[in-house]
Amino acid sequence: MTAGWTEDRVGALKKLWLEGQSASQIAKQLGGGVTRNAVIGKVHRLGLSGRATPSQPARTTTTAFRPAKTRTTPPKQDYGQPSAPRRIEAVQPRPVAAPVAPTPLPAIVEQPGTATVLTLGAHMCKWPIGDPSSREFSFCGRRASEGVYCVEHARVAYQPAVKKNGAGELTRSLRRYI
Repeated sequence: MTAGWTEDRVGALKKLWLEGQSASQIAKQLGGGVTRNAVIGKVHRLGLSGRATPSQPARTTTTAFRPAKTRTTPPKQDYGQPSAPRRIEAVQPRPVAAPVAPTPLPAIVEQPGTATVLTLGAHMCKWPIGDPSSREFSFCGRRASEGVYCVEHARVAYQPAVKKNGAGELTRSLRRYI
C-alpha cells in the first residue's frame, strides 16, 4: 500500500514533470511504492500538460548505417572552357523481336495435411488432420479463402443455422393432428 499523495510528493511530481522527466523516472525518485501508472494518473488528474523536452535515457549510441544520398541535380560544369560540339549520329533502328508467349508456371498442388505447427502460415488452412497426440498430426495447409479455413473445410465448419422448433411450437404442431 502506498503512503498516498502528500503535498511534498505532489510538489516533487510537478517539478520533475515540468523538467521533462519520464513517468518511470519520477516513480523511481518518489519511491514508496509509487508506480509509473500512478504518476501518469496523478499527472492527468492535475491537468499537467506543458513539459520541457523529455529527457533521453543515458544509452550508448551506436551510429546507424545511413545510405548515401543520391544526387538529384547534375554536377555543375565548368563553363570557362568551350567544349567541343557534340556529334549527333543517326540511330540505327533495332529489330523488333516477336512477342514470346509466357511459359505457364508449374501448377502447385496443395496437398492437405502438409502443414505442421512450425510451418503453418497466416493465410494457410488451419483445419486439423489426424490425432493431435500422434506424430502424423498436421494441418490442411492449403490457401485459406476467408478466415482460417480453405473453401472445402469452411463448408464443413460453417453450417447454416437450422431453425429449431421450440417446445411451444412442437406442442402446437402436435395438437393439429390430435
